[in-house]
Amino acid sequence: MNKTELAGFKSRIEARLADLAEHSASEKEAQSIVELEQQAVGRLSRMDALQNQAMAKAQQANRDIETHRLQAALARIQDGEFGYCEDCGDEIPEGRLRIDLAATKCVNCASG
Repeated sequence: MNKTELAGFKSRIEARLADLAEHSASEKEAQSIVELEQQAVGRLSRMDALQNQAMAKAQQANRDIETHRLQAALARIQDGEFGYCEDCGDEIPEGRLRIDLAATKCVNCASG
């Protein structure tokens, strides 16, 4: 992989990390504690609010996992290891990296 392609992947990773951070910041309120207000909110509305909170927390957990994977990909770029399979050392096809920027294994090793 040449320097231009590597720079392209790096900028895509950084853009995705910024997007994830923006989503996390905008979703903070949805993850906050659901207040118990008997007069203002009915039982079904509270259940709906709790379900929405749980979904927001699950989405945040998924964003955290993706953020961690992308930060590891940036570290691999820094170390000169990006684009190489962590198991066999072969080059990961560029098409696979376009689909999953944080891919750490070639197709053969990933499929078992």
